[in-house]
Amino acid sequence: QIIKQVPVRFDLKTLHIPTYSAEKLSSMKDMDWNDFLQRVCSLLDSTEKSTGAARSKLNLLYYLSTVAVHKEVASRLISSQLFPVLVQQLRAAANWDIRAKVARVIGLLALHTSELGENVPVSEAIILLTELIRENFRNSKLKQCLLPALGELLYLIASEEEKRKHPRECCVVPLAAYTVLMRCLREGVRLFHC
Repeated sequence: QIIKQVPVRFDLKTLHIPTYSAEKLSSMKDMDWNDFLQRVCSLLDSTEKSTGAARSKLNLLYYLSTVAVHKEVASRLISSQLFPVLVQQLRAAANWDIRAKVARVIGLLALHTSELGENVPVSEAIILLTELIRENFRNSKLKQCLLPALGELLYLIASEEEKRKHPRECCVVPLAAYTVLMRCLREGVRLFHC
């Protein structure tokens, strides 16, 4: 069963980047786009551990969730330096709320992207999501946050391989991902996007 969730809202006042609309982001010139991405990545990559820093990252992830539903923006973001930063945050963030929201952004990017760049580390994201689900298998709330992202990435890879008629190196799916997914499905996990 898929449970719908409430719309995401971000706080304009505490967001430390300009809040461009998806339309504005999709039409940005390369220099402005790179400046925007650099600011987003540096905010996400911040190692500050205070409550305010965590809240700031969550707010940024909420903003990214709202613009990631736009196809052109999703395609640009997933093929940019942001995707490896998101994967790193999924791996290293001490706060599980941040990890859950990062997984949501990754899932939304995978769902809405129209084109996957050649060097996007999708396999790394799939391996990490698989490991996190396996390590926290009894934590159903966390599993419900991670599984949709894993499913969207698997679907994206399948779609890309169907388009191209040959698998790519960055899109290798480990057997463990299918095993974890099948185990979750057998147990009847209720899914919702965090």
